[in-house]
Amino acid sequence: MEQTPSQTLFDKIWKRHVVQQQEGFPAVLYIDRHFIHEVTSPQAFTGLRQRNIGVFRPKQTIATADHNVPTVDQHLPIKEALSRKQVETLTKNCEEFGVELYGLGHEKQGIVHVIGPELGITQPGQTIVCGDSHTSTHGAFGTIAFGIGTSQVEQVLATQTLLQYRPKTMLIKVDGTLNKGVTAKDVILYVIAKLGTDGGTGHFVEYAGTAIQSLSMEGRMTVCNMSIEMGARGGMIAPDEVTFDYMKGRPHAPQGEQWDKAIADWKTLYSDKDAVFDTVYEFDAADIEPMITYGTNPGMGIGISQHVPELSHLKETEKTSFKKSLEYMNLNTGQSLLGKKIDYVFIGSCTNARIEDLRLVADFVKGKQKSADVEVWIVPGSQAVLRQAQKEKLDMVFSEAGFKLREPGCSACLAMNEDKVPAGKYCVSTSNRNFEGRQGPGSRTFLASPLMAAAAAINGKVVDVRAYL
Repeated sequence: MEQTPSQTLFDKIWKRHVVQQQEGFPAVLYIDRHFIHEVTSPQAFTGLRQRNIGVFRPKQTIATADHNVPTVDQHLPIKEALSRKQVETLTKNCEEFGVELYGLGHEKQGIVHVIGPELGITQPGQTIVCGDSHTSTHGAFGTIAFGIGTSQVEQVLATQTLLQYRPKTMLIKVDGTLNKGVTAKDVILYVIAKLGTDGGTGHFVEYAGTAIQSLSMEGRMTVCNMSIEMGARGGMIAPDEVTFDYMKGRPHAPQGEQWDKAIADWKTLYSDKDAVFDTVYEFDAADIEPMITYGTNPGMGIGISQHVPELSHLKETEKTSFKKSLEYMNLNTGQSLLGKKIDYVFIGSCTNARIEDLRLVADFVKGKQKSADVEVWIVPGSQAVLRQAQKEKLDMVFSEAGFKLREPGCSACLAMNEDKVPAGKYCVSTSNRNFEGRQGPGSRTFLASPLMAAAAAINGKVVDVRAYL
């Protein structure tokens, strides 16, 4: 009897979904779930309309409003004209094409990468796409999940398939025990700082190792969310008991006999012992400390006890962008960020706006007061997260500390809405990108974990959270 060759987790899921493959051409890949939002879907619907065709499988498409929504007074009309038009257009398109929409005011509304997992729509073994690069978040459940362009959104709406070349596979192992004050966000910022923003280019990454396995599902989502920031097509983690416990009882998760069948299948989703990856990296969890970025891409990160690199430590090809980034951030080579005064703290985004993040922050700030000079926004990832925070009275903890708990949305992660950090101001942010102007024109962003952000809010400056634990 011929033995099946060892396979990676990626290959097992990929092969299940290939509808057709001709040598030298991209595969026709079946897509299980398609998430859409107001920013990248309008042109796709216009394309369907022009071709006089409908959505092929509307029940496998879920829409939500997140990027453009305000995070205060959501019961009122949206003030910004462009944002209002985007959200209204999504509503009209979903009504016309029969797609379920969790729009503004809906109890299931929230950031697209937060609501999928919390509702149990995201399930192990699936292929998931969305017109948003951080679709990689869903890989935490053992899925092939990745962002697509607007023309591809139209392709999936029309056919429920996508033309895709198989990417290379990469294994990133992080073994050992995480140090005090080190979270999932620090792990992924550390990995990106080590590999660079192009370290994963052309690859689909699987994260493994004891440190990864020790993370909660929320932490795993944070890690996979930022895979795209090192150029990877996506990230994934093999499902295990942590995954199954998280999923059990969620509204869209299998129930009864179907649950047992699903578990039996999901337990087969792992990379075989002898599976071969195109690229492998291994890291020791003990080497990771709380991280913070100093520059204008997520790869420009350092441990909080370290200093902004000297020019002599960089490759010649990196020096120009490095100098430009320090000029934008008004920082110097060799500088420590400890003690750097800040103006804003933003805790939110599809990277860190889940209930676990809010609990972590509330636990740290309880009984403390924010610095008078700092504006603090906490933006939950979904209506469900907001309700849970209120149920646990986290809202009262935040209020007493001077933090503002707002309503769900992408908020100041990308300043496409009314939430913008003013020009020249420094923000410690739990979002995933620190590009020039990302949080508002001229704004300056330090990426960090929710714990580091909370400590900065209390002290009015960048600090090492380990000193306060």
